[in-house]
Amino acid sequence: MRDHPHLQWIRPAKQARSQQTHERLLDSAEALIADKGFADVTVAEIAARAGFSVGAVYSRFRDKMGLLHCLQVRFTEEAHLTTDVAFDPDRWRDASIEEIVTELVDFLVEIHRERRGVLRELRIRTRKAQPRLREDGLLAHISECLLALLLARTNRIRHPDPDVAIAFGLRLVFGTLEQAILFGETGHYGIPASDEKLAEELTRAFLGYLDVADRPTTHTQAHDS
Repeated sequence: MRDHPHLQWIRPAKQARSQQTHERLLDSAEALIADKGFADVTVAEIAARAGFSVGAVYSRFRDKMGLLHCLQVRFTEEAHLTTDVAFDPDRWRDASIEEIVTELVDFLVEIHRERRGVLRELRIRTRKAQPRLREDGLLAHISECLLALLLARTNRIRHPDPDVAIAFGLRLVFGTLEQAILFGETGHYGIPASDEKLAEELTRAFLGYLDVADRPTTHTQAHDS
């Protein structure tokens, strides 16, 4: 994947020893969920991977579902913080629409791949979740921040309704990432087989939907011949 100098995932530092133990258990659970899925992971496996006893898990979490809830809360809070920092207009002062969208899509592909376990469970379980865990709330927050950033460059967006185009284009990106990465359909039904190609095609689709003026062509020699 390409570098994304304006974007990085933010995880607040945990100073207290008890907080560090809490985080290690969550990290262990997330890694196991990514490998096996939530249903097949046991509390004993989570404890062993983190280097603690089963009792240490139950002293901090009600049960496995309680641990998953905390894992999802952590991810959602980190995602909101990352979004707030990432979309600071000063970070993108000299960036074009193409640069913003390209870097954002690359970053989203990377995060979906790295955090696919917790994201998959979050997606499956959010329909009945508490409001703070609602995926739609996070997506709306990202959309609002991206909207503010791109509307400052609206003179290059030729879609008749830029607000709708930005929000809907982002929804298309998230929907494709969900299907391709979270539910393992990469390489099927026209979805590119590699993350690099997936990011490239999603970027092209998003920019094309916005109908960005004076966008450089990306046709290959094979297409021209």
